[in-house]
Amino acid sequence: MTNMIQPVILCGGAGTRLWPESRGHRAKQFLPLTGAQSLFQQTLARTPAGAAFLPPVILCGDAHVAAVRDQMGAHQASLLVEPMPRNTAAAIALAVARADADTLLLVMPSDHVIADVAAFHAAIAKGARLALQDWIVTFGITPDAPETGFGYIASGAALGDDGFTVDRFIEKPPLANAEAMLAAGGYSWNAGIFLFRAGRMRDAMLTHCRAIFEAADRAVAAGRIDGDALYADAVHFAEAPSDSIDYAVMEKDDRVAIVPASMGWSDLGSWQAVHTLAPKDAAVNAVTGDAFLYDSHGNLVRAGGKRVSLVGMDNVAVIVDGDDILVMPLARSQDVRAAAKARE
Repeated sequence: MTNMIQPVILCGGAGTRLWPESRGHRAKQFLPLTGAQSLFQQTLARTPAGAAFLPPVILCGDAHVAAVRDQMGAHQASLLVEPMPRNTAAAIALAVARADADTLLLVMPSDHVIADVAAFHAAIAKGARLALQDWIVTFGITPDAPETGFGYIASGAALGDDGFTVDRFIEKPPLANAEAMLAAGGYSWNAGIFLFRAGRMRDAMLTHCRAIFEAADRAVAAGRIDGDALYADAVHFAEAPSDSIDYAVMEKDDRVAIVPASMGWSDLGSWQAVHTLAPKDAAVNAVTGDAFLYDSHGNLVRAGGKRVSLVGMDNVAVIVDGDDILVMPLARSQDVRAAAKARE
């Protein structure tokens, strides 16, 4: 394979599902939620390197440039800065507009967990072979539970040993549908990781979402270069309609492939997910900071520099960040946004 692979790390988003720790310039991807390193640092560490790979492009908002630079360490990378959020289609269009047509772009979020890096790299190799045949590739996660918080992808015909055609995309399902898909097999969780030839995606965007691509293309052409960063032009980029890459391209194109993978993936999309992945004591409590727990089980406590005590509490989250304190049943983790919005 002679085509170079350019990793593109999507580093935008506010991560309000993990409020109060995740907010503003301290978004979820910059927090050490599953160990000493932040999710962004973990993403950089597992980004493939070698003769076939270019240094990654980190796509972020202006408010996150300082955090990106602070956490990059010795990693060689360039920045592509979007002046305002316009969802994933416009963000990816910026990277496509700047890339050589034959470069393969590996697009991945910066706020996910992947435990089995070897399996991730093996999936990339399969995806690259399909991308060279001008498939737009998405990576699916082989489900191990009937999750209702993820979108699903149904696999169609096999494409050799590398993957499958995409039969259809499925919105977040009710539990009965999720259970049926798990039992049937052939369905994957939508992980939001993509691989494609830049010229192929450019053509797809011009067909399916021309206004988004043309606005991003103008924003790159009129952008300002500052060292290793290109700041996209705000006036042009603001003209891009806001849409996700799934709606704008993936669900419309007729040559989309999926590479299913089991790689210990989590989008860490709730405090309950953080509790699931965190180290726990004999009482299944996951504790960070100065906390005393008595006759309490299955809790998540992130003390945030305060002294937290729990007595007789089961399956709750206590998250302290400055003057903000969140207390809730872990099972209600999806309702955090209500508190985040109220405290804006």
